[in-house]
Amino acid sequence: MPTNANPGKGRILALDLGKKRIGLALSDPLGLTAQGLPTLQRVNIRTDLAELDRLATEYDVRLILLGLPLHMSGDEGRQAEHAREFAGRLAEWTGREVRLWDERLTTVEAQRVLKSSGISTAKRARAVDQLSAQILLDSFLNLETLD
Repeated sequence: MPTNANPGKGRILALDLGKKRIGLALSDPLGLTAQGLPTLQRVNIRTDLAELDRLATEYDVRLILLGLPLHMSGDEGRQAEHAREFAGRLAEWTGREVRLWDERLTTVEAQRVLKSSGISTAKRARAVDQLSAQILLDSFLNLETLD
């Protein structure tokens, strides 16, 4: 797998992996800010991997960040196992580094932000995956800038 030798070169693509959708967020080229991308509707594993590879190529992505769903205790369950398997397949398919990142509370935070914004329940449901990916990426970027 590629290493993060040039942290300032290329973008980071963050994924909030779900059964039906994948929330997407992308950093700027310097890795300072996160912006949402349209949510990917899942089709099947090959189609999903191909589309993520296309996006990674289009945006010159150096690192793919995949949310790791942990229990509040920090233990891993079936969803974490699924995320690890998906990460391995994605790294193999794209040839890019895929890093797992603790996503505890990202969906909860996204729902809180969207609820407080006053938008309708239907619009919140469509936006939560994208915002979860943005929050995930923001948490990574904030820690990366401290290093």
